[in-house]
Amino acid sequence: MNLRARTTLFATAAAMALTMAACATTNDPSRQLTGAVVTERMAENGDLVTEYRVAGQLRLIKVTPSGGAPYYIRDENNDGVLDKRDGVARVYWRLFGW
Repeated sequence: MNLRARTTLFATAAAMALTMAACATTNDPSRQLTGAVVTERMAENGDLVTEYRVAGQLRLIKVTPSGGAPYYIRDENNDGVLDKRDGVARVYWRLFGW
């Protein structure tokens, strides 16, 4: 493998790692919410939706699909509105846990 191929491979791997890190969390975001009121409901497609509210404002949604890994939609700036980028909710998956 020549130098150009190795550099391209390294750059691609680094870009992929940074992209995954931007939309992932290594711990359970619900643990950061103290005093949250938790409600659960079952969606029509069988997904379990858990909502976390602090002082009446929605701060976090955890979606546990019937056949997959749970993911989170958060309110990062605590304005009561879930964060979106270009009209699409920012979704986070838990990558590591121990």
